[in-house]
Amino acid sequence: MAQAADYGAAGDGVTDDTEALQHAIDESVGEVCLPRGDYRITRALIVSLPTVGRTSIRGESGTARILMDGAGPAIVFRGSHTGTAAPKDFRDTIWTHERMPMLSDLEITGLHPEADGVRLEGVMQPVVTGVLLRRLRHGIQITGRARNVLISHCHIYHNTGIGIWLDTVNLHQTIISSSHISYCRLGGIRIEKSEIRNLQITGNDIEYNNNGGHGVPDADGVPTAEIWLDASEGSIREGTICSNTIQATYSPNGANIRMIGQPAAVNAKVGMIAVSGNLIGSQWVNVHLTSVQGVSLTGNCIYSGHHRNLLLEDCAQITIGDNSLGHNADYGVERELCTGVTLRRCRDSIFSGNILQDCQTGRHQFPEAPELQRRGLLELEDCRNVTISHSQILDSAPTGIWLNNCQDMILMGLSVEDRREPPLQRHAIEWQGVAGRSLITACRFSGCTEVPVVAAVQPTGCI
Repeated sequence: MAQAADYGAAGDGVTDDTEALQHAIDESVGEVCLPRGDYRITRALIVSLPTVGRTSIRGESGTARILMDGAGPAIVFRGSHTGTAAPKDFRDTIWTHERMPMLSDLEITGLHPEADGVRLEGVMQPVVTGVLLRRLRHGIQITGRARNVLISHCHIYHNTGIGIWLDTVNLHQTIISSSHISYCRLGGIRIEKSEIRNLQITGNDIEYNNNGGHGVPDADGVPTAEIWLDASEGSIREGTICSNTIQATYSPNGANIRMIGQPAAVNAKVGMIAVSGNLIGSQWVNVHLTSVQGVSLTGNCIYSGHHRNLLLEDCAQITIGDNSLGHNADYGVERELCTGVTLRRCRDSIFSGNILQDCQTGRHQFPEAPELQRRGLLELEDCRNVTISHSQILDSAPTGIWLNNCQDMILMGLSVEDRREPPLQRHAIEWQGVAGRSLITACRFSGCTEVPVVAAVQPTGCI
């Protein structure tokens, strides 16, 4: 182990300690320890693992701070692993020189507008834990080829870019856990142009990753999300988003969780993902899925979608089950947000065991924007082979369930009710256009100001 002071680092926040810290790394001492102090650097500290061997950087019990006073990342871990995570694909030099580099127990703060925190390039088994990353552009960037990445117990806070950015990376077996990722303007966790397998996002607090807190008006139109999985180039499969709080403040076209795939009938390139046991709330759309195949949304509490709770477009094999979808009752009637679920051009999916409750006032938040108006609390348009069952659709306006050109549907065991006095719901179900081989059975309708079921084309077996 090498102490930073032994190589001439002053740690006074004024002296440029770049050369001293780089010297300590290049000496191949194994662990570089930074005692309490402020270590100002002006360019990236490069840890070239094939050259320096097994190396980690550690702050002394969280008391050390690196001040990045230059553009780019403060610390770069660079490896050379080109194989998979299977034992047969490891070269001996990976085990002898490169495995499991660690960054722990320190703060990295930006003094330059283009300062970043940490970049991982082609690294095997990197561990980032107990690190505070703030006032940077991007907190952690992963690029190249990586395997078995662990990010835990970190605070990634108030950055102008992305908290954790998986950028053009081939990445397998990654866990992001037990961290605060908040106030990063362009997103909390974002994946783009990558090949991803086995991604676990669990036990985090991911909040307010949008324009709020940065003095930037929402009108700039830059969309964002707490978790953004974009497979329009590349693919993202085999993942879980579980046991997180994922909250925000409203931003135009923002989402708490956004997944984007490719509009192909056979392979959407994003899917096999479980979204379970999360608290998801307060955004333009809470969960927005586009061209996604094979996602399970189960056991979540989803609330206060300014535009929609769930918006699914061109998706297939989606399971939406046992969720509570509504609003935050603590805000009172005056600040209630309308809610709703919309499926467009979706197929082979299930909506079951959910409670979907609208706001008590029945007011939509966007009366000045007719294109944002909804026809029902649960809307389906141009969908096929979707089962809607054993759910409660409560206090809707104007319609409980609205269907347009939906074929081969099953609506079963539903309770569609408006308990308000006077009721605001006109119809429990309104069905327009074709219906194909569809069935409505064993449902309960009440609180309708007009006939409960309206259908331009009567579905087969409608009661």
